[in-house]
Amino acid sequence: MSKNLYIAGAETEAGKSMIVLGIMEFLSRHIKKIGFFRPIVRSGTEIDNHIRLISERYSLKLEYNSMYGLTSDEMLEFHQNGDIDSVYSVIVDKYKALEQSCDFVLVEGSDFRSHLSKYEFDFNLKVANNLGCPIISIISGYNKDVSEVSESIQIMRRMIQDEKCKELGTIVNRARPDDIPEIKKLLVKNMQDDSINFVIPEEKFLQKLTMRQIKDGINAKHIYGDNHSLNYDVSEFKVAAMNINNVLNNISDGTLIITPGDRVDILLGLSMALLSDNFPKIAGILLTCGIEPEDQIKQLIFGLKKLPISLLSVNEDTFTAAANVNKVRPLLLPENEQRLATALGLFEDYVNIKELQDKISISRSDVLTPVMFEYYLFNRARLNRKHIVLPEGSDDRVLHAAGILLKRNVVDITLLGNEDDIYRRASELRVNLKGASIIDPFDNDLIGDYAATYYKLRKQKGITKEQAKELMYDVSYLGTMMVYKGHADGMVSGASHTTLHTIRPAFEFVKTKPGISIVSSSFLMCLEDRVLVYGDCAVNPNPNAEQLADIAISSSETAKMFGIEPRIAMLSYSTGKSGKGADVEKVRKATEIVRKRRPDLKTEGPIQYDAAVDKNVAKTKIPTSDVAGKATIFIFPDLNTGNNTYKAVQRSANVVAIGPILQGLNKPVNDLSRGCLVADIVNTVVITAIQAQEEVT
Repeated sequence: MSKNLYIAGAETEAGKSMIVLGIMEFLSRHIKKIGFFRPIVRSGTEIDNHIRLISERYSLKLEYNSMYGLTSDEMLEFHQNGDIDSVYSVIVDKYKALEQSCDFVLVEGSDFRSHLSKYEFDFNLKVANNLGCPIISIISGYNKDVSEVSESIQIMRRMIQDEKCKELGTIVNRARPDDIPEIKKLLVKNMQDDSINFVIPEEKFLQKLTMRQIKDGINAKHIYGDNHSLNYDVSEFKVAAMNINNVLNNISDGTLIITPGDRVDILLGLSMALLSDNFPKIAGILLTCGIEPEDQIKQLIFGLKKLPISLLSVNEDTFTAAANVNKVRPLLLPENEQRLATALGLFEDYVNIKELQDKISISRSDVLTPVMFEYYLFNRARLNRKHIVLPEGSDDRVLHAAGILLKRNVVDITLLGNEDDIYRRASELRVNLKGASIIDPFDNDLIGDYAATYYKLRKQKGITKEQAKELMYDVSYLGTMMVYKGHADGMVSGASHTTLHTIRPAFEFVKTKPGISIVSSSFLMCLEDRVLVYGDCAVNPNPNAEQLADIAISSSETAKMFGIEPRIAMLSYSTGKSGKGADVEKVRKATEIVRKRRPDLKTEGPIQYDAAVDKNVAKTKIPTSDVAGKATIFIFPDLNTGNNTYKAVQRSANVVAIGPILQGLNKPVNDLSRGCLVADIVNTVVITAIQAQEEVT
């Protein structure tokens, strides 16, 4: 089997980029050195959008010039000179140069938007043959009935047979949901017995434009709004030629208003509508005719609280601007994580990954990249879906993370907070919370039962019934009690609360597992080629030897939970018997305790970091060790050392640090940093779901 694959749309509007993204996601789980190649791009200077998406999302360390064969202008020149053979020669030469540095190359065909359109699929088939690539063809089901899809399949089949291409399979994308069973039967009937065939329904959300795509597509100037506002989805666009009363009667969520730049009444009226709870949240305003608001109007509008909108400006007249907007086509861009999550969730729901894997030649990599590990986490969580409560429903980052998790179909989510406030803010942020549950701490049917349970658990500590009820209004206590009672499988908090506020309720009544004396933390450190476990870097300032041993044993369980073979390095400033002093003795004693309690674990200590991680140093300092030079778990002697080390490695080596993961609790409760990013919240929720899967009920 070939170590490459060609994805080609058999016709326009096939949604090829979503398929490419899904297959690239699949490949990135198994292969470190992946190449991405396009035979034709529009420009050699302005980076192709599809190459940018794949290159940025999967951190491909490849020069743009190496990832395509020809530009449209170069190809046109060859055609005008009657030198068609050179087209294929140049593409093959550039592809072969790329192939030499990669373990696998994914090729995406051309886009049906150039002078090639009349024979584009045939051109892609010829390129695939010249590159020695098996092909997956994409048929569009958009606006087609079953008979029309059948006709497209038959035409495609004849062309593939004529070119004698090595066919891997066919995907019918953007199909009508009700037609999927019939289309599947058609594919079975018309395709080869050993080919893979999938049908994916139309997802209207993916066909919406964003403000960024419109800005770039019409070369507009961005005069107001933050970078995130450019990711707002545009559901429709309307020209505002009437007075403001009529305009307000004709807007909806996601509307783009196109109006001349001197229509101050429209601009002010729509700005006020964005501040009101009584009107839909439009996506943006496009000002035409090269006119921008006067300085005083700008000061008035820009002086309002931060408006959730993008304001664009173009020189063209209103009619021309509207026509130009209408020509822009939707794209998947790396900046829009919500849309990427939707696309990947859809692909994973309708494409059988096992069948795909059986068809594609993959040499399994010995390394574990951050992308591979992230997929492992998502796939693991998805297989046994858990319910996670997020107490900080008023935090924008939490709302964004919840939207992504729901679209990826990874976990069930409950948000704590006022329902109206959460939905209002989600609307302003353009986050879809469909499928999430929302519980208001001050208006729910759980408080009585939860307060009674808490009182029963804590009355010996002097807690009164009134205090117990009052504490259940606190989102950290409410969320933790949901986990304790089994109404949620885990909790993630800390984006806007202190660590103590987040984990105190868990200390009070979730408690530690049998045999574990201390709650500790670990970080999953995703290096370029492997994942390591660091503990404890967040909770215990100065653990004694017994506690340090507990941290090591808990960290080994965390490592195994995430598919990492435990090899524990008990870190110190000296290796083996060379050092003396209280700090070294503490680590030496902790090592002995671990070996006595868990002789099945490979444990080394005291050991310096370089001897634990570097095989050459290990050969010199401790050559007979099973851990030295290949440790996977690093136990730091105190919080000062651990916290500084993990941050130094994270920042200086560009490492993805997932955590802190709390260890030793009976139920999974995890803390976030108050400076966390949306991606940190997403990863921590997925980690918590996997921890919940490991719990014995």
